Amino acid sequence: MHSKEDATPLTRFQVVLVILALACGGFGIGTGEFAIMGLLPDVAATFQVTTPQAGYVISAYAMGVVVGAPLIAIAGAKASRRSLLLILMSVFTVGNLASALAPDFLSFTVLRFLTGLPHGAYFGVSALVAASLVPVQMRAQAVGYVMMGLTVATLLGTPVMAYFGQSLNWRVLFLSVGVIGAITVTLIWLYLPRDKPSEGATVMRELVAFTHPQVLLTLTLAATGFGGMFSIFSYIAGTATELANMPAGMVPVIMALFGVGMNMGNVVGSKLADIALMGTIGGMLIFNIVVMTLFSVTAASPWMLCLCTFLIGCTFAAGPAIQTRLMDVAADGQTLAAASMHSAFNIANALGAWLGGLVITLGYGYAATGYVGAALSFVGLLVFTASVMLERRGICGLRPA
Repeated sequence: MHSKEDATPLTRFQVVLVILALACGGFGIGTGEFAIMGLLPDVAATFQVTTPQAGYVISAYAMGVVVGAPLIAIAGAKASRRSLLLILMSVFTVGNLASALAPDFLSFTVLRFLTGLPHGAYFGVSALVAASLVPVQMRAQAVGYVMMGLTVATLLGTPVMAYFGQSLNWRVLFLSVGVIGAITVTLIWLYLPRDKPSEGATVMRELVAFTHPQVLLTLTLAATGFGGMFSIFSYIAGTATELANMPAGMVPVIMALFGVGMNMGNVVGSKLADIALMGTIGGMLIFNIVVMTLFSVTAASPWMLCLCTFLIGCTFAAGPAIQTRLMDVAADGQTLAAASMHSAFNIANALGAWLGGLVITLGYGYAATGYVGAALSFVGLLVFTASVMLERRGICGLRPA
């Protein structure tokens, strides 16, 4: 971490406990973010609004992530990472518990925005902490373990909470996520050693990160490279039922396949990133283009739709590599750059969903969302190529932090 009060290194078991605590928070965040998508009709019924209007709460949360990540990273520049993580997860916990008790739609929407504020900064700081606890050749794997909380949430937390939310009440979701947040605060308090802020830590030093071309290129790469995944997955239910003529009961199975792919991609991708960081990023962008084009060509086939959905989940393999790349090029602005990765991720979410919906509205059909994804990944590949070329020429290469 920054500089420990106690120079004694942590044992392997202690490192596992810290990463488990950080991943627990990721699991809570992922469950709260994704499970609400399956409960919008219930929220709409409670507050007497339409389902599309209820969807504003998802946009409000995403906006909170985009706005909160850089602002909190700047505001917390002089705080220790342990203290910052405790504050962030406490705000997340209170926000979810309050969301479960929201009396009207306006207050619920505002609370979702406020609850989204700590999201990006939490993942960014967690990644920095995890990477600092392991040998340099295992950094991406440590980042992947933290992000596994998010990917496991898509596989387990989201369907379980959606089921109980539909069976009992959607408020159970946010009550449960609030409890997970409280458990995370306790685990971080118990297992993460106290640390001191970096010497000379200032707001300006964090802001300098955004003057580095490689940081901007990497964030642009994340915003475009991940956009394809969301352009397809946002409309996967309609693609399955209306194009592939699959029964509605298969939609949860398809979503589970996506979750399995995300988890497999996260594990394999983090290991590959420790072997060849830039090779993993470039290779996954090419993989994206191939798989998403294949999706468009074969989406009418139920079997191919299932296979391609799993492979699209696997594209998350680039996540740990891009997060590690940001940590390498951010120099002294690590907290801000690492947190902004999740702002870029949510921009990718909004951009992909918007472009995917646009081609459907224009009459090109659900299969065209794959071509949108391939195009976004191609843009990401161009950005990646520019980054590599500039670095090789020494124009904007930076020392690893």
